[in-house]
Amino acid sequence: MVQYNPKEWITFIFRFHKSDTFRQLLPMMAFIGIYSGIIGYLEMEYYNLSENSHVKNITMMHAMLGFVISLLLAYRTNTAYDRWWEGRKLWGSLVNNSRNLALKLSVMLKEESDRNYFKKLIPAYASVLQKHLSDEDTAKELFEGLNLKIDQHKHYPNQVAKMLFQKIHDLYQSGKISGDQLIILNGELQSFTDVCGACERIKNTPIPYSYSAFIKKFIFFYVMTLPFGYVFSLGYYTIPVVIFIFYVLASLELIAEEIEDPFGSDENDLPTAKIASNIKKHVEELL
Repeated sequence: MVQYNPKEWITFIFRFHKSDTFRQLLPMMAFIGIYSGIIGYLEMEYYNLSENSHVKNITMMHAMLGFVISLLLAYRTNTAYDRWWEGRKLWGSLVNNSRNLALKLSVMLKEESDRNYFKKLIPAYASVLQKHLSDEDTAKELFEGLNLKIDQHKHYPNQVAKMLFQKIHDLYQSGKISGDQLIILNGELQSFTDVCGACERIKNTPIPYSYSAFIKKFIFFYVMTLPFGYVFSLGYYTIPVVIFIFYVLASLELIAEEIEDPFGSDENDLPTAKIASNIKKHVEELL
């Protein structure tokens, strides 16, 4: 995730970060500029169309559709940001639940071996979930230090959650924790799976294809028809105007695409690896 100071306006204006949409759209912007220049030349120089031509009335269509496309893009970006923010809240819940579980266990458990088990396994759940959501192969090193058997063909977070609950159950069976303490710990353990399921819902349920495809087609055809009408009033100044309009509209769609899946490796995705590292640090301090 990009770290920045929101008060540095000048930096935002003149700095082009590698995640900036300007770099991604530069080839298409060049194509739009060349296309607009060709349309302008054909209308003004080759066909000698005048301002009395009916072609100039196409700007009426742009005026009507401009409002529609603005509503669509506003809905698109808001929906994508809601998914990004929900993902951040879920990982915030995982941080708090991991701390609460470690805090309660630090008081309940007396033996150092039991504490060390949870000191390793609670942070392991966050690390496994982070890799699971980012489609990375979960490293076996996470489990080798625990001397635990895992099935590489099964759901990794579920296996870690089962190990946690199994250990809690064994502690209850051996009399190291009471029934009331078991009930208290059960809520924290269940919350881990709840967070995992909610994150998987965000990742595995993208914006419907037909909706996303329609917006892209709408933007493309809207921009491609802009030079036909605006050439008569702007002349060759139509080229930078159309490029700028395309940049604004396409950037909103690109930003929405990037943040609607907040668990990937894009620059603007959630720093889940850093959050998992913080969970490990906090749990080790408590236990």
